[in-house]
Amino acid sequence: MKYKNKYNKDLMEFLDGGVSPYHAVESMKKRLEKSGYTGLDIKESWSLNRGGKYYVDLGTTLIGFAIGENADRFRILGSHTDSPTFLIKPNADIQFKNYQKLNTETYGGPILNTWLDRPLSVAGRVDLKGDSVFETKAVLVDFEEPVAIIPNLAIHQNRTVNQGLELNKQKDMLPIIGLSGKKLEEEYFLTQLSKKINCKKEDILSYECYFYPVEKASFVGFLKEMISSGRLDNLSMFYTNFVALMETEAKNAVNVAVGFDNEEVGSGSRLGAGSVLLSTVLERIAQSMGITGDDYYAMIQKSFMISCDMAHAIHPNTPEKTDVTNHPKLNEGPVIKTSFNKKYSSTSYSTSVFMQLCKKAGVPCQQFVNRSDQAGGSTIGPISARELAIESVDIGNPMLSMHSSRELMGSKDTEYLILALKVFFQE
Repeated sequence: MKYKNKYNKDLMEFLDGGVSPYHAVESMKKRLEKSGYTGLDIKESWSLNRGGKYYVDLGTTLIGFAIGENADRFRILGSHTDSPTFLIKPNADIQFKNYQKLNTETYGGPILNTWLDRPLSVAGRVDLKGDSVFETKAVLVDFEEPVAIIPNLAIHQNRTVNQGLELNKQKDMLPIIGLSGKKLEEEYFLTQLSKKINCKKEDILSYECYFYPVEKASFVGFLKEMISSGRLDNLSMFYTNFVALMETEAKNAVNVAVGFDNEEVGSGSRLGAGSVLLSTVLERIAQSMGITGDDYYAMIQKSFMISCDMAHAIHPNTPEKTDVTNHPKLNEGPVIKTSFNKKYSSTSYSTSVFMQLCKKAGVPCQQFVNRSDQAGGSTIGPISARELAIESVDIGNPMLSMHSSRELMGSKDTEYLILALKVFFQE
């Protein structure tokens, strides 16, 4: 294929705006609406049409789908919207000397030291008093500017720092948000939050606010061959999946893209891949098409899912950490991930399917397995495959620095994968 560099600018803008799962979903929802997709309320009955395009917005989880005129199966792309970070606890203010700090909880498995000395901002959701107990007013918030920092300890006070840095999540990862020569205001964070969203402090009931580094996504290399950004794992896959959905017309299948929340903490939430959310939505779609009972279960068994989560590329300075015969490289196409211990959902059959999709799309394809003496990560793939009893393959674009506050990928791989996924939806 002739590489056209079609998507990188748009991808980087999406990464810069996806400062929390809420913001990533809101941004993608707007893109779906511009592409002719209609929003559905999960709490209401649905009336769907063949040829229709729809989405379900659940705050931090998003499901988009297009119903082909002759659809008798599902073609599903799965990803997740969350990334390792730090969330602000309730009653978060900590005063020490003239420092104002915030109490945080580590979310997922970040590389802790990569968050030190970086200007940080805060984004997320705030729930305000509504019309009733069960009806709150949800407001998205993004401070946009640097409002916090987690300072490193000087080498003069830690002479062994370059021999390895051990950080305590409760003690060492608390950001500074202010200084004062006088007694600091109590509920300082709530005060700043209320000012930002222009509400009374007493109207704030709760919040779910995330820290994020303020640096923008950027190209790296003299030839701009790499992209450095926060949240590549897994917003780049979330982006790729939904772009493929929007740029393809459904024919013989219901084309589905789903971005789950909470993959980084095990997917065991209401909005995670371990819930019945996706299976419920699929069944509701089928029912609207007049497909029920045994016909629905047959439809599921004819279906196929691609779980898209970033993959490990071989590291130039520590190549020994990669399998001796399978070592993915940046800019050489999507990676099929295989684990015979079923940390990934790929089988011989599903691997073969994806290899053929790549061949038909004219894009390269790679394979990844862990070293046999190393435990690897997992994805939504095995979880979703188990919940649906559906054939599935785990893939992802290769990257370096996974779970760092700044991650690195190849600038060609997004386009490669989108082309392969568009073939998947068209088959």
